[in-house]
Amino acid sequence: MTHREITLTRDCKVILIPSGEESTLVAGSPVVITQSLGGTYTVATQTGLARVAEADADALGLEVAAAPAVPAPVASGGGGEVKEDDVWAQLKHVYDPEIPVNIVDLGLVYSCDIEPVASDPKKHHVDIKMTLTAPGCGMGDVIKNEVEEKVRLLPTVDSVMVDLVFEPQWDRSMMSDEARLKTGLM
Repeated sequence: MTHREITLTRDCKVILIPSGEESTLVAGSPVVITQSLGGTYTVATQTGLARVAEADADALGLEVAAAPAVPAPVASGGGGEVKEDDVWAQLKHVYDPEIPVNIVDLGLVYSCDIEPVASDPKKHHVDIKMTLTAPGCGMGDVIKNEVEEKVRLLPTVDSVMVDLVFEPQWDRSMMSDEARLKTGLM
């Protein structure tokens, strides 16, 4: 599916990469899908890269996926308590729109804390500290929102707070071996 030219079948809202600005690509525009990971599409347009949401896959001539299934917690065996491993598994479904590697393997996520909600101990609040590959990255809010959406899909997660931090500053040494291999840095 990637790296073939497609003509948009309808107008489509996109997020421009790397600025993070919202825009609209008009029906009939040629695009090339460069990445299809984590439920979003990165497309090359005549003016640069753009991110297309999964809900707009039909504009690319692709089938729109059904609403995401609520994942069963992996660490807790399907019980009611969300474990840190459950959150990390969800984070592996969030990808940098320019790099075909998830944010965990890129080393962008620094910590994950889970606390029961005081008013309802069966529900949980998740705090995540993460960074970006570059402090001025315009896609920061887009990635942050996707992290919140994916983690909120976990049963019993009531709220998610993502804190973008820049200390320590990210560098390539934080990438997993798999990520370095995939990006040609190993």
